[in-house]
Amino acid sequence: MSMAHEQISPGRPAPKGLTIRPFTTSNADYTDAVQVVNAVFPEYRDTVGDWRFEDAHRAAHIQRRRWLADLDGETVAYGNYSQFEGMYHPRKFGVFVAVLPAHQGQGIAATLYDEIVSAVRRLNPISLRARARDDMSRSMRFLQNRGYQEDMREWESHLDVEAFDPAPYAGYEAALRADGIRIATVAELLDKDPDCREKLWILDVELTNDVPSPEPHTPITREAYDSWVFANPNFLPDGYFVALDGSDYVGCSFLWKSQADPTELYIGLTGVRRAYRRRGIALALKLHDIAFARQRGVKLIKTWNEQNNRGMLSINEALGFMKQPAWVSFMKKCD
Repeated sequence: MSMAHEQISPGRPAPKGLTIRPFTTSNADYTDAVQVVNAVFPEYRDTVGDWRFEDAHRAAHIQRRRWLADLDGETVAYGNYSQFEGMYHPRKFGVFVAVLPAHQGQGIAATLYDEIVSAVRRLNPISLRARARDDMSRSMRFLQNRGYQEDMREWESHLDVEAFDPAPYAGYEAALRADGIRIATVAELLDKDPDCREKLWILDVELTNDVPSPEPHTPITREAYDSWVFANPNFLPDGYFVALDGSDYVGCSFLWKSQADPTELYIGLTGVRRAYRRRGIALALKLHDIAFARQRGVKLIKTWNEQNNRGMLSINEALGFMKQPAWVSFMKKCD
């Protein structure tokens, strides 16, 4: 979970008129929480619909609690603790705090954070985890001052779709076909392959195991995969590309749309089974991502890669993706 807040001095009192209250499922609370987070991270704007979908499809064993902070009746901060379905442990939690920029530097983050940690400690955690972007120095210091230790970095990379030149890659897919590999969309495969969903789930689990992670992966269930992907309002069946060797699914790259900004797309996962790597399949899949974006007038593609994942980073760099500030994962062991 991300951590977005200001650095404050330990022990600084909360401002007068500040109230910390539990988040409810009312439209007003969803709206207030989303507005706070979007104000802190305007580059990754969410919608209430995104949050409601996530809540409706969160696995039953994943614990989460949320709070809002009101100052003189105005919601100025949001925070939560939660667990990670993709790297689940019953005693490991993530924490997140966001404060409206105009109200940072007043001790609100510290007060809300203390409320969250007090609540999660009742669950006997063995560790807490948080994330911060490395250009947000206050967030970085906030975590470091509270004993969090960095344990992973991910580069965020952006591609200016309009500036991309596909000419150097002309004939690339034909060469791949000559090597026995073709690329299809999930929209096509759902229509032609009755086992498509099962194969996609198996491929996703296998590829995810090779994605660098600060905690051990826990495989997603078939039910959870179907729910999270095919019911997702950001799912793009024509933007989900699969590399095929005959009828075998050997690699994929898929795009998520943004409800808040139709000019942006996010790459969810690009990967190739180990036996098929170093044959140019991942590059071909990314070229399909870019072609899809170009055809639809998308301006920007965003992706994230662990800083030592040189294979995927090299492909991104060759295609013209530009590195942005890194996201830093932090962990704190609990006494």
